[in-house]
Amino acid sequence: MAINTDQFSTVLRQRGIDRATQRVRITDLRGSEQEVDLAQPPNCDGLGRVRHFRLATSAAWPANPLPIVPAARSLGVAVPDVLEAQVFQNAVCNWRCWYCFVDFPLLAGDPKHSRLVSSAELIDLYLAEESRAPVIDLSGGQPDLVPEWVAWMIAELRSRELATYVWSDDNLSNDYFFTKLTDTERMTLETDSHYGKVCCFKGFDADSFGFNTKAAAELFARQFALMSRLVNETSLDVYAYATFTSPNATAISSKMRLFVDRLQEVDSRLPLRTVPLEISVFAPVAARMDVSHHRALAVQQEAIAAWNEEISSRFSAEERQVAICDVELRG
Repeated sequence: MAINTDQFSTVLRQRGIDRATQRVRITDLRGSEQEVDLAQPPNCDGLGRVRHFRLATSAAWPANPLPIVPAARSLGVAVPDVLEAQVFQNAVCNWRCWYCFVDFPLLAGDPKHSRLVSSAELIDLYLAEESRAPVIDLSGGQPDLVPEWVAWMIAELRSRELATYVWSDDNLSNDYFFTKLTDTERMTLETDSHYGKVCCFKGFDADSFGFNTKAAAELFARQFALMSRLVNETSLDVYAYATFTSPNATAISSKMRLFVDRLQEVDSRLPLRTVPLEISVFAPVAARMDVSHHRALAVQQEAIAAWNEEISSRFSAEERQVAICDVELRG
């Protein structure tokens, strides 16, 4: 049975935020399956981890400049091959992507695996670290179930005169950016020059989307509607990821052509701000996998070839070489 996304979102938001005290439920990574995959032990009293973003990817996959290039530009430094970021994960997510690197019990807002904390408390923990990353990555979970969290974190950082770059994820499942934030909170996000937002398309068609997320397949179309609003109704510095796993290898080229068409319906240059992510098997993932999931890992290799062909046919070599943060959207 498909997840009732809207109903589940309401329930999880109630668990994930206390607006009156400006606290958000953050995952405690200690003792989790996810902890096994970490290169370093959890930090910030269990509520954080250090992630290393890398430009290099597998053969046939485009390099991944996110958030490395936007962050380096914002911070005024040379683009590194590897960028260190301080990650905090909110403890609620309304979808259950089979390839998620987070244990599913850590996505349900369970107090056994999380704590309600304020942005001030998180930043205190961040500042107390002996070695402090120049970027804070607000991940999940699904941060946009509690979009106030991002605004509160940025407001707290700037009140302390910290120019730390902030990066946040969004699975394009809900419109809470538009319906839950105050005008002041939205303005905080839209005007901050040290903030970038990335939205993830979970598949290249409705079938792959439903397979990947366990949500209703028709919500694939909602992702494009929400992305269109973020691109065309805000001034956010917004980017996209896309995952290409699918159990069905039929007509990959035509499906990918339609997917890129839909990206260009949002904005003609959006594909140049979109980075495909190769799915790998992390510790929490292996136990979830069956034959269809193993097949999906192979299908993504066919899909990336189709993506590369579409991008090279639609954009010149010169256009493809523009830094991702210099690709202009909104005309």
